[in-house]
Amino acid sequence: MSHSLFFQQFKAITSISPLQFQKQLRLIEARRLMRTEAASATQAAFQVGYESVSQFTREYTRMFGMPPKRHIASLRAFTM
Repeated sequence: MSHSLFFQQFKAITSISPLQFQKQLRLIEARRLMRTEAASATQAAFQVGYESVSQFTREYTRMFGMPPKRHIASLRAFTM
């Protein structure tokens, strides 16, 4: 399968590109690290492969609707 055909098929099935899918997986894993392992946003960002904490924070906020620290605090408060 060619590279372009793979991208077309992937997007047809998931409605997002492979790179967007990978980004979502990384952000979900970062959220898990912060929530269950008490990692800081900086630690989580580097553990999932981000080189820039500010880029991580921007993408996290875009995906989850609030910055990492505030989001994790609200999730912890909700589960208590």
